[in-house]
Amino acid sequence: MKIYGVTGWKNCGKTGLMERLVAEFCRRGHSVSTLKHAHHSTDVDQPGTDSYRHRTAGAAEVILASPNRVAIMQELRGADEPSFVELLSRLRPVDLVLVEGFKRETHPKIEAYRTAAGQPLIAPEDATIRAVASDVPLHLDRPVFDLDDTAAIADFIAWEIAL
Repeated sequence: MKIYGVTGWKNCGKTGLMERLVAEFCRRGHSVSTLKHAHHSTDVDQPGTDSYRHRTAGAAEVILASPNRVAIMQELRGADEPSFVELLSRLRPVDLVLVEGFKRETHPKIEAYRTAAGQPLIAPEDATIRAVASDVPLHLDRPVFDLDDTAAIADFIAWEIAL
């Protein structure tokens, strides 16, 4: 599986870029999975559902299966968060895994950058960032794309990883 990341600070357009890239690579005929890191507590399950009740009763793992999707919820219950490599190993094989977040991992990334977020660029200090997708022109030592030019960004990623 080929792996490529989208990184950047909060409110810089990472999720929107990820969504557009998934759609673009799927449109091009590639199978795509995503891996997203959340820094905050998150719950994909809702109070009152049977699966929620199973988890809160103490189940270490709950698999919710339907004709349309399967969701596997694993409770860490004090155990360490799985490593990046371990999380990747849990995915079924696809052509491309797009990763949102995981700034400190060594896979190649593109940085999403918006001036309104008021944060500095990460790219100058991070060689794993191979390009920047920005809402303003920038002069850097690596390619800079318009944040909304999804096709050009996808072309660059495909070229980078020989997809």
